[in-house]
Amino acid sequence: MSKIKILPENLANQIAAGEVVERPASVVKEFVENSVDAGAGRIMVQVEGGGNRLIRVIDDGEGMDQDDILLSLERHATSKLLTAEQLSRILTLGFRGEAIPSIASVCRLTITSRIAGAELGNQAEVRFGQLRRVHEMGCSPGTVMEVRDLFANVPARRKFLKTARTELAHIDEIIVNSALAMPQLGLTYTVDGRDIRAFAPGIDTLASRVQLIMGGQLQGGMIRLDAQLEDLSVHGFLLPPDEAAAAGARLRIFVNRRAVRDRMINHAVTEGMHNFLMKGRRPAGALFLELDPELVDVNVHPTKQEIRFRQSSNIHQQIVMAVGQAMLGHQCKVQHAVFGRPLAGQDSVKNRPAVPLPSPAPAWQLHEPPPLAQPVQAAVSLPLAARPRPEPAVAGPAQTPPPPAKPAAAPAVSRGKPAAPFRLPDRQPGDRFRYVGQFMKSYLLCETADGIAVIDQHAAHERLLFEQLKRQYEQMDLPAQALLFPEMIECTPGQIEVLKKHGEEIRRIGLVIQEFGGQSYVIKAVPAILGQLGPQEIVTGIFDHFLRREGRAKGEALRMDDMLAMMACKAAVKAHDILLPEEGEELLRRMEEAEVFSHCPHGRPVLKIFSAAEIKKWFFR
Repeated sequence: MSKIKILPENLANQIAAGEVVERPASVVKEFVENSVDAGAGRIMVQVEGGGNRLIRVIDDGEGMDQDDILLSLERHATSKLLTAEQLSRILTLGFRGEAIPSIASVCRLTITSRIAGAELGNQAEVRFGQLRRVHEMGCSPGTVMEVRDLFANVPARRKFLKTARTELAHIDEIIVNSALAMPQLGLTYTVDGRDIRAFAPGIDTLASRVQLIMGGQLQGGMIRLDAQLEDLSVHGFLLPPDEAAAAGARLRIFVNRRAVRDRMINHAVTEGMHNFLMKGRRPAGALFLELDPELVDVNVHPTKQEIRFRQSSNIHQQIVMAVGQAMLGHQCKVQHAVFGRPLAGQDSVKNRPAVPLPSPAPAWQLHEPPPLAQPVQAAVSLPLAARPRPEPAVAGPAQTPPPPAKPAAAPAVSRGKPAAPFRLPDRQPGDRFRYVGQFMKSYLLCETADGIAVIDQHAAHERLLFEQLKRQYEQMDLPAQALLFPEMIECTPGQIEVLKKHGEEIRRIGLVIQEFGGQSYVIKAVPAILGQLGPQEIVTGIFDHFLRREGRAKGEALRMDDMLAMMACKAAVKAHDILLPEEGEELLRRMEEAEVFSHCPHGRPVLKIFSAAEIKKWFFR
C-alpha cells in the first residue's frame, strides 16, 4: 500500500492559507487588489474586532455572475492570466487564483456580487471551505466580500495573532499603500463603526495624498523625484534628511503600482542620499517606479510583496542617479529659502544656471601648519588677512617668500592656480540675509528676511571643502604637498595590504608613500589640505579609514566619498575657533554660491532657521 497520499482539498487550502493569509491585513490586501483589478472607483473597508471578527470590502467594480463566483472559489482559478507568455508581463495586482479559496478555508466567507445592467445579483456562502448556499438576491452593482471568524477553525493560527491594535496597524498600512498607489481611487476605512481614513475619488493627486498621509511627519517641504531614465521612470516624494527619523517615517516602494519590499531599492535610495543622511538614519517617503513588466518578476512569493529585477544593477544605478538629482533640486529650494536665490525650475536642476567654481586658494587655517608640510591649496578661500601671521618656515610654490639664502624647499605636487583676491559680498543692511556675528565661538548668527538663521561653522566649512575635494579627485587634480624632509614609518601587515590594494586611490588623494625595505616606508608627500597635521598622523588616519571599511558592501565611489569627508572634517574650521567678521561673511558667500551646502558630508544639518512667527510666539506678540 502506497505511503504517499493526495491531501484532501480542504487541508491543501488550509496549508495554502498559511502562505497567503498571514493575518487579517492579508485578507484586506487580497480583496482590495481584486477590487482594483475589477475597475473599482470606490472601495469601502470595514473592520471589527481587530479583523478576526469581521472584514468587509465593498467595491463598485464590474462584478461577477453566479458562474464566476463559484469559479473564484476553486484553486488556481483566475481571469487575469491565460497563457505562459503573459506570466512575464503581469499588469494586474492579483493573478495567482489562490487567495479566495485559501481565505475561504479558514473563515466564514460570503460573496455578494452583481454585474452592471443585471436585474439581480448573486450570493455565495462558504463555511470553512465548504460551500453551503448560492442564491440570487437584490444588491448594488459591484462586489461585497465579507469574512467572519477568521482562523476560528485553526486555533493554533489564531493564537499567534497580535493584539487588535497591532493587527489594525497592519491593515492601515495596506489602506495607505493602496491610496498612494492609486491616487484617483476613492477609499474609506472604518474600524468598529469609526471612520479612520477617507480618500475622495477622482480629485486627489499623488502630491496631495502624500502630504495628507505624511503631513504629520513634515515640518518643511517634501523632496520631489521626477526622472525619466533609460529603462524606467522614477517619481515620488522623500522626506528631507533632517525629518527622515520622524516617528513612523519609512520608505514606501511601489513598482508598477504594486507596493513591495525590496532591499535593493532601499539601498539605492540610501546611496543616492549619501552625505545627506546621518549615520543610522534611513530614507523615508514614497517612491514609485514604472518600467517594462518584462524587466521585473512579481511571481516570487505568494503574497506578491517581493519582486526580482532582471537587470538589478542597472536599475540600482538609475535609482541612485534619480535620487541624487532630486537632492540637488532640493538644494536649489533651500538656497531660495535661505538666500533668496531665484529658482531655476520647478523641482529640477536641469536648467539651473552654472555657478562658477571657486578658484583654488590657500587653505583657511586658524593655526600655522607645521613648517615641513605647508599646504598649497584647498577648497575654500577664507583668508585671515586682518590677522597677523608669522613668516612660514618653508613656503610652497603658491607663495612668494623672500629670496632664500639656501635652495628652496621641494616643490609641491600641484596644478593649482593662485588664490583669487578676497572680496566682501555686496550686502546692504536691508538685504534678505545679513551676517550678525559669531555665537558661542561655534555658530554664525544671520538675520534673514523673516527670522534668524543659525549656522554651524564647522559643518558649513566641512561641506564646502568636501565638494571641492570631490571635484579635484574626479579631475585627478587633488594637490599634494611634498615634504622637505621625507619621514620614515614602519607599517603593519594590514597597512601594507592596504597600500597594495588601494595604492592608486591613495596616490590620487595626494599621499605619496614609497617602499624602503622590509616593513619600512617613506612618506614623500601628503594631501595639501591636511598640511596642518603631522605626516605620520595623516598616514595613520588614512590607513585606519581603509582598514575600517574592509569587507563592507560599499562601492569605490562611496568609499572615496567617506575618505574625502574625513579629510574635509580634519581640515575644516572647528567649533570654538574664533572667526573675524570678514571670515564669517566669506563663508556665507561661499555657501550662497555652492551647489550643495545644507548638510555636512556626515549628514549633520548646517543651518536652522527660526521664523519671525516662531519668535513672536515665544514672546506672546
